Amino acid sequence: MRYTFIEKHRPMFAIRAMCRCLRVHPSGFYAWLKNPLCKRASEDTGQT
Repeated sequence: MRYTFIEKHRPMFAIRAMCRCLRVHPSGFYAWLKNPLCKRASEDTGQT
């Protein structure tokens, strides 16, 4: 949910500033961008 917010507001605010306010690590956000679904969720949807 937090990463989705950051992604939607990227044009308006700096990613690092939003991560700081939402108390998440920027590295976690960038990892989420590469693979937004966790392993379990991707298994449930049939993606590998």
